[in-house]
Amino acid sequence: MTTSTERPTTAAPTPRPGWRLALTHTKFQILETVRIPIALVGNLVFPALALLFFVVPQREVADNPVFATAAVAQLGMFSVMSVAMFTHGVGVAEDRALPFDTFVRALPAGAMPRLMGRILTGLCLTALALVPLVLVGWLLTSATLPLGRLAASVGVVLLVAIPFTLLGLSIGYWLSSKAAIAIVQVVLFPLAFAGGLFMPPEVFPPWMNSISLALPSRAGRDLLVWVTSGQQLPASTIPVFLGWTLVFAVMAVLAYRGDEGRRYR
Repeated sequence: MTTSTERPTTAAPTPRPGWRLALTHTKFQILETVRIPIALVGNLVFPALALLFFVVPQREVADNPVFATAAVAQLGMFSVMSVAMFTHGVGVAEDRALPFDTFVRALPAGAMPRLMGRILTGLCLTALALVPLVLVGWLLTSATLPLGRLAASVGVVLLVAIPFTLLGLSIGYWLSSKAAIAIVQVVLFPLAFAGGLFMPPEVFPPWMNSISLALPSRAGRDLLVWVTSGQQLPASTIPVFLGWTLVFAVMAVLAYRGDEGRRYR
């Protein structure tokens, strides 16, 4: 007489959808960032302080609704650039130095959920960075944003973050963490000054204004100022914005593939 020795079968675990994995990565990347609050101070405080010290005392600018709104939009563009380049440039470079990043990239889910999580983290930090700037502009200047322009402004903020997210990713996948910090700073501040984010481009001499109009920071600034204050959009803005977005997209893809070829060959 024989007895059956069949082993009980267990159902294979159902894989999580990619969007849930992306939200999980977003949650833990935000928690990892806020565990060191000082890391947020620069992005949260600097644009608001610049508005407080350089725009609010100039009452001819602060009391003019169009000029004040344009000033807030310019510094808002700096917040977008700063968060995108530090979060994706320095953050990706630091992650690549960790053994855990190698393990995560080798998982069957692939790199996309982690990449989407990082992009969502950058968007959340961008929204957080705009809060003190908007509060200072609302309380201490005549800056206004009608409800009819609010939704469009949110959309343009997301739009102008795209090229600088791609630039940050290309820096993060190309360079080591120490080099990425230096390069981000070297790239960020000249682009901000020349793009008219710290002073209105109307005060630029003609030769400097011509250079400024060809920069991605100026294109992003002009789009934000246009949607928030209604000022005229230069004819070169859209082609320049699309051209730089394409260039940064190619750089990001090449940097990612190059990193994958070096580390996972």
